Amino acid sequence: MSTSLFLAKLIGPVCLVIGLALLINRAGFRTLAEQFLDSPALMFLSGVITLPAGLAIVLTHNVWATDTRILITILGWLFVIGGAARVLAPQRMAAVGRTMIATPNALCVSTGVYLVIGALLSFFGYRH
Repeated sequence: MSTSLFLAKLIGPVCLVIGLALLINRAGFRTLAEQFLDSPALMFLSGVITLPAGLAIVLTHNVWATDTRILITILGWLFVIGGAARVLAPQRMAAVGRTMIATPNALCVSTGVYLVIGALLSFFGYRH
C-alpha cells in the first residue's frame, strides 16, 4: 500500500469522526475547548504530540502533486506549524484559540472543513 493511501485511510476517518462530533455536540465542544485553552500544560502537550505526528507525515509524504495527495502534505505541514507554535508559545496559541471559539461562525466552518477533508481522504483511501 502506498504511503498516500495509508495516510488517507488513517487521517480521513479521524477527520470524519471529529467533524461528526462537532456537528452533534456543539455546546459540549465549546465547553471542552474553553477548558483546554485554560490549561497551558495541555496546550504544550498537544504541541508535543502534534509536532512529531506532522513531521512523520512530512518526512514520509512531502508530495506537492496537483491531486488529492497534496491535501495530506498540507495537513502534515499544518500539524508541524501548529505543533511548534503550541510548544513555543502555548499562551499565545490559547489566545488565538479563544478568539476563534468566540467567533460565531468559526465552529460551523471548522465542522465543515473536518467533514469535507474526512470525506475526501476516506473516499480516496478506501475506494480501491
